[in-house]
Amino acid sequence: MIPLLVWGGLVLAQVDVKPLRETVSERWQTDDPAVWVNGRKPEESLIVGTVKMAAPAGAVAVYRLDGSVVMRVEGVDRPNNVDVGYGFRWGRRSVDIAVVTERNRNRLRVFEVVAGVGLKSLGEVAVFAEPMGVALYRRKRDGAMFAIVSRKAGPSGRYLWQYRLRGETGELWAEKVREFGLFSGGKEIEAVVVDEELGYVYYSDEGAGIRKYHADPEAPGAERELALFGQQGWGGDREGLAIYAKPGGKGYLIATDQRAGNSVYHVFARAGGAGGAHDHGRELGSFRVGAAATDGIEASSRGLGAGLPKGLFVAMNDSRRNFILVDWREIERGLGRLIDSEER
Repeated sequence: MIPLLVWGGLVLAQVDVKPLRETVSERWQTDDPAVWVNGRKPEESLIVGTVKMAAPAGAVAVYRLDGSVVMRVEGVDRPNNVDVGYGFRWGRRSVDIAVVTERNRNRLRVFEVVAGVGLKSLGEVAVFAEPMGVALYRRKRDGAMFAIVSRKAGPSGRYLWQYRLRGETGELWAEKVREFGLFSGGKEIEAVVVDEELGYVYYSDEGAGIRKYHADPEAPGAERELALFGQQGWGGDREGLAIYAKPGGKGYLIATDQRAGNSVYHVFARAGGAGGAHDHGRELGSFRVGAAATDGIEASSRGLGAGLPKGLFVAMNDSRRNFILVDWREIERGLGRLIDSEER
């Protein structure tokens, strides 16, 4: 029997899901994870996480799927968030990259992800205004790579800045292509995620809800907000966001409800609802994994070897300064028919 949570007049299904394992604990506070999938050897995929401290304590850590450390890039000056992108043009090569916001230096740190090695620095680009959240978007029609960046503060309508990343000459540079994003004025905006296949960007307006726009700055109506949802049924700040993508546009948007003892993760239909593609108002359910005060989360629907055939969910855990790893099959078993209902 699935337990129910009543909050703000809504009745929501909520389950506790057993984690698979955790990464090793860091000396200082962690913040945000990203999963890099090794296309040739999925079982050797990596998790990239930030240790959110001022330099010299700040770092970017790389973990194996068993939770052990591959490497750490030390001395990063308050790295907030990280995201991974595939197929970035670097000179004559196509490389996978991890991009980290380095808040105290007002810049992005860009790394090549190297199988069996970890991260190799490609350079830095200035973005100003204390960057916090970052999501990468690779446009289908031309392969252009963009970084969508939230900042510590900003005005409504221009809170997020979007940059095109270039590396065709073997030198890194970024061009700002737009400013966008409504803001309620309460708290701040940190978490950003892109649904690359469907072409949308979501971000957490921490005190108000989850907002949705086109990810392509040249899309018709790119300046207009497409949806605002996740406004009821929350007990904490709206923080990390993740996409669990299934074929045919199905799957889930997962959003962190930051709780001091045991954070809650709300699940919404990626494809929308009865009102259309941007109708995300009906929550499918929620789950917990025992992670305290979660900021960043990540989900991958790609099989990561025999032990993780349906992918992985990762949550930052403040109590042990690490990241909790969850086999997606456990989430499916926990929420069962409730999350499957979005496919009907």
